[in-house]
Amino acid sequence: MSPSAPNQPQDLRGWLTYLESIHPSSIDMGLERIRLVFDRLALDFNQTHIITVAGTNGKGTTCAMIEQGLLLAGKSTAVYSSPHLLDYRERVRINNALLSEQDHCLAFARVEQARGDISLTYFEFGTLAALVLIAQSRPDYVILEVGLGGRLDAVNILDAGIAVITTIGLDHQDYLGTDREQIGAEKAGILRQGCAVVIGEPDPPQSLINAVDTASARAFWQGREFSFQINNSEFVWCSDKRVKLTASIPAIPPANAATALQVLELTGLIDNIDLPHLLAQISLPGRCQLFASRPDVLLDVAHNPQAVAFLCQQIKLRNWKRLHLVVGMLADKDIQGCLELLTDFNPQWYLADLSGPRAAKAEKLASCLVEQHNVSTYKSVRRAYQQARSNAAEDDMILVFGSFLTLAEVMESDE
Repeated sequence: MSPSAPNQPQDLRGWLTYLESIHPSSIDMGLERIRLVFDRLALDFNQTHIITVAGTNGKGTTCAMIEQGLLLAGKSTAVYSSPHLLDYRERVRINNALLSEQDHCLAFARVEQARGDISLTYFEFGTLAALVLIAQSRPDYVILEVGLGGRLDAVNILDAGIAVITTIGLDHQDYLGTDREQIGAEKAGILRQGCAVVIGEPDPPQSLINAVDTASARAFWQGREFSFQINNSEFVWCSDKRVKLTASIPAIPPANAATALQVLELTGLIDNIDLPHLLAQISLPGRCQLFASRPDVLLDVAHNPQAVAFLCQQIKLRNWKRLHLVVGMLADKDIQGCLELLTDFNPQWYLADLSGPRAAKAEKLASCLVEQHNVSTYKSVRRAYQQARSNAAEDDMILVFGSFLTLAEVMESDE
């Protein structure tokens, strides 16, 4: 099919609907099919530096801070990340700007022409289209966020000059393994022989340590080659056992900021960056995002126990009289493990149905809270959020979390 073929989708919405229809499953682990199409596209990344970021949590914020630091250093950047919140175009940023829908459509058409009869998942097709767009921009640095795992994820068709592993926790166990050792081995699949790797996980599983040794990688471990501390209202970052930065506490998780700073150090550009300014301005939608005030409305995409545990720390740092939790989750997540971490706050629960084949119904969430009081269920996140807004006093706090889909409904709300 050529870019001008009359029977191809004519707009971005049409293409995304088409992508959902051409493969029998949404997730199909393996690189054989996507590598064949990638080779046909003949994209050239020889003149760019590749940074690949894997991890259970913190990938998006780490990518964003690396991106912002490189831009402050005067370098051109391209970032591929997923999923998006409101607009598919969020998945590709060129110098921190989105591209047009037409740009995406043309990239999809090029992938469609190259794939022939090879079946691709939505994510694989989208990844290839993103790489088409990125190759066209010829950036100095490409930052790729792993979608799922590492070893078999679509972005792993490119070799990383710097590999990054943020954290290792339990998520996607159906695909990655049932414990941190198995999951760590999958994340380590982004390593290449002799590459540099920055590891932000402070308690690495043995499988990751072994993988680093096997790859003879130049490893920079949090707590060893670099570290951070929070002293009162200051963030202190150390590298090579020397204090390199004292600045205000960033709006993103400090561990992710420390990991990103170590990556920037490895690029050799860190002395060209106004680091206090970088720390002061870095943020990412949906990550402890203050969406509204009086009452405060906090949005966070946390959807596994490790992320929710960090969210609990943030809740304790804020002032509020009563906590209202608006929750929608996917059925394949550890719902029990996430929700039970929040029960000690004695919140008012607003549990919502999500839509889609992987969605959990509010009743399933409620079954994990049988000993909690003040639990209500709703047919949509919008209704749950509207009720929370109606019930909350000005000195209360509303927290919306559980999925990118959950946050998107609130962000699109008229409230």
